[in-house]
Amino acid sequence: MLPALVAGTLFAVPALSAATPAGAASPADTMKASIARSAQRPTVVLVHGAFADSSSWDAVTSRLVRQGYPVIGVANPLRGLSGDSAYVSSVLDSIPGPVILVGHSYGGAVITDAAVGHSNVKALVYVAAFAPDQGETGLSILDKYPGSQLPPALTVRPYPGGQDAYVNPASFRQVFAADVPAGKTRLMAAGQRPASLAAFAEPSSTPAWKTIPSWFLVAGADNAIPPAAEKAMAQRAGSHTEVVRGASHAVLVSHPGATTDVIEAAARATS
Repeated sequence: MLPALVAGTLFAVPALSAATPAGAASPADTMKASIARSAQRPTVVLVHGAFADSSSWDAVTSRLVRQGYPVIGVANPLRGLSGDSAYVSSVLDSIPGPVILVGHSYGGAVITDAAVGHSNVKALVYVAAFAPDQGETGLSILDKYPGSQLPPALTVRPYPGGQDAYVNPASFRQVFAADVPAGKTRLMAAGQRPASLAAFAEPSSTPAWKTIPSWFLVAGADNAIPPAAEKAMAQRAGSHTEVVRGASHAVLVSHPGATTDVIEAAARATS
């Protein structure tokens, strides 16, 4: 009985293989092609900003992965600009191939400092982000370009060694994600990661955008970083700029397709 069963199994294997339609890729071939595409793509490193975490990139990440890009969503510490930048720099040290470095909001200030000295970073992508010059802070940029609704919406809580800032949940949708469904923004507000107040007040060092090509996605209805500030920073950096009209500060959540398109444009241009 057992030899007959084994023989039947052996004869069944070719039959299964033959069932693949002529000209159709087998699962193994599809997997090989996917691996080959990934090997040819730069690694996209995504750095979230304040009041968010790496899950804010989920819809963008899924699109990039489908296109064959290796993706790393960095857990930005949100403790201070120099320390946060050093942490992201250490991640860049661990990546052997080319990198497209992307920052949202405060994450833009982090990538501006973190990319310096990394020849594998081929492009910077700013998504409704700070792109400070040397000596600038997040607070000084907001002071220079009035209109942000963020400062009055902050709630401050002390922690050992400093103070953390949260966006008041009652104001979160209006300030941060006005074009995101209300149910989702309630979850975003409840799960937000606070940023140390020191992070917004610490001056930036030498900006990487002076030597690395950059792309900038401007959120046209941003209530956290005024669109005028984003456009001015993009122009100063010589960035390739796209504007998403009506988009909130959480443009990566509300417009993941447009965000992904800008990242892919940077990857194609620098490959």
